[in-house]
Amino acid sequence: MSTLTSAERVRAALPRLKVFPLPSAVLFPGVAMPLHIFEPRYRALVRDALASDGVFALAGLEPGWEGDYAGRPPLASVACAGVITWHEKVEGGRYNLLLEGAARVHVLREHPAGPPYREVEARAMEELQDAGAEEGPVRQGLLELATQLPQEAAQVLVQEAARARGGALADVVAAAVVADVDRRRRLLEEPSAAARLRAVMDDLSDVLARMRPARPRGPLN
Repeated sequence: MSTLTSAERVRAALPRLKVFPLPSAVLFPGVAMPLHIFEPRYRALVRDALASDGVFALAGLEPGWEGDYAGRPPLASVACAGVITWHEKVEGGRYNLLLEGAARVHVLREHPAGPPYREVEARAMEELQDAGAEEGPVRQGLLELATQLPQEAAQVLVQEAARARGGALADVVAAAVVADVDRRRRLLEEPSAAARLRAVMDDLSDVLARMRPARPRGPLN
C-alpha cells in the first residue's frame, strides 16, 4: 500500500475513484466507519484498493434507486472519499474494515463499466472555512453531552473534538449525533463550515434536551 498521506492518496485517486454506493449511511471526513463487505463486486473493490492506494469513496444514491440497486442507479453528486485504515479478510472472501473519511468530493462523471464495481471521475470539494462564533457553543454542548455518556465513549468523543476545528468539528458532531441519513447527506453537501456548525448545534441541542431529566411538576410549575 502507498506511503503517501491520506490527502495525497485521495487526490491521486480522483481521476478514477472507486465507489461503494451505500444509501443507508453517510461518511464524514475525519471520521472512521466500520464496514462489512460481502457483495462480490465490492469484495473485488476492496481487494483492488488494498493492492493499490487503499482509497475508495462512500456515496449515496439519488431517489428511486431501490428498483435498480444491483445495477447502476445514479450516484449522489457529493460523496466522501476515504482510506482503509484497518482490515481483515474473513470466511467466504468477505472483509471487515475501517474506512476513514478524508475528503468531500464532487462526482463529475461515471466511467464506463470496466471492473465489476463502479468508478468515477471526481474533484475535491472546496469548503468555506468561515467558522467563527459558532464553534464555542458546539464545544460547550459536546462537553455537556460527554457527561451523559459512558466514560469510554465520552473520552473518544472529547478527544476527536479536541483535534477538530471549524468544519471538521461539525463533521465530528454530525457523525456522533445526527441519525437521519437525509440530514447527514445535506450536511455532507454543505460547503460552509459556519452553516454546518449551526446545523449540528440544533441537533446537539435536541439530543441534550432529551437526555436532561424532566423537571418535577408541582403547584409552582
